[in-house]
Amino acid sequence: MDAGQSFCYLTTTGRRTGTPHTIEIWFAVRGTTMYLMSGGRDGADWVKNIRADPRVRVGVGDETYEGVARVLAEATDEDALARRLMLEKYQPAGSDELRSWGRSALAVAVDVEGGRA
Repeated sequence: MDAGQSFCYLTTTGRRTGTPHTIEIWFAVRGTTMYLMSGGRDGADWVKNIRADPRVRVGVGDETYEGVARVLAEATDEDALARRLMLEKYQPAGSDELRSWGRSALAVAVDVEGGRA
């Protein structure tokens, strides 16, 4: 998985319609887990969709992966890891512009299943 890409495409299943919904979103990777953050927290449609059906598809560059998403419990080691990885990747050097987002956003993990879809 190309962690150097600037964004990925997350496809969830609509909780009401059952149809695929795709968004472009920032991500970070550690091993076979992708981390995403929702500034809208639980109010974001993609988070609501994940809570209803955690099976997702993620496109990164020319690759597509199947995975299972989970909202991370706050103040856990994995939650802290997700926030650190996201800020390291996206916050400009010498800047604090993403600090508030890094503290307040909802962290989500996608455990990638067996490589490409």
